Amino acid sequence: MWPFDPDDFVSHPVQHENQRQDDALYFCFMRDQLLSISEGGIPRPIAADEFRWLDVETFSKSYLGAWRGQPCFALDIKGEVPPGYATSDLRGWLGRVEPGLFYLAGRARQIVDLVRTNQYCGRCGKPMDAHTTDRARHCGECGLVAYPRLSPSIIVLVRKDDEMLLARNVNWPVGMYSTLAGFVEPGESIEQTVHREVMEEVGISVTNLRYLGSQSWPFPNSLMLGFHCDYKSGEFTFLDDEIAEAKWFRYDALPNVPGATAISRWLINAFIEEKQGA
Repeated sequence: MWPFDPDDFVSHPVQHENQRQDDALYFCFMRDQLLSISEGGIPRPIAADEFRWLDVETFSKSYLGAWRGQPCFALDIKGEVPPGYATSDLRGWLGRVEPGLFYLAGRARQIVDLVRTNQYCGRCGKPMDAHTTDRARHCGECGLVAYPRLSPSIIVLVRKDDEMLLARNVNWPVGMYSTLAGFVEPGESIEQTVHREVMEEVGISVTNLRYLGSQSWPFPNSLMLGFHCDYKSGEFTFLDDEIAEAKWFRYDALPNVPGATAISRWLINAFIEEKQGA
């Protein structure tokens, strides 16, 4: 549910000089696939002692911080998947591991991507190195600093009396609906993004925006900011090619919607709980 409180991960971009590594956890990525061991059907990261026996090539190794006191690293590796191990994309961990560990795996993926895409400076072309104090890449030649890419986006449930607006993307199967969402554009506030995205996607005006919370969504690098708002005026008009259909649904008559691990469902559940408690 809503990640309002700190979890068991302590972030730090720089490893302490004398910090132990014998019990470290390795989040190892082969291209876009996360290498793991399954215990009771639940995947987990690779332990340091397990990793040293793997016949793989390591392109980068970045310190992340500590999970329940264990140092954690994000690795970009290449090689064959050894017996007893498996690979999956991050969605294969979603809902199968505890939320804090999933978000940590997503963080590791984004740091691996930072290193992969910033081997050389985008301004002068010289090699880049890990920043000495920040979670970033640094060019010693011209001083350019490259940080992990984050793409802020809004996700919003539009309400009208006892109904909620849910829409189906053109790429989704018939019968699958969710809340509206979209990326923030340069120069606009988060609230302005809500108004623009709702108008662009379904052609209606909204009012009374309320921020509920956020979720890191590493597919590949979104930060989802969740809102409720109220219908103001207008009729459905699909102004772009994203939305196939949109409908009003009563809080007690839901269609097929995303599962409990997604912020869209949290927004829907918050509305249902409010109506059931009224």
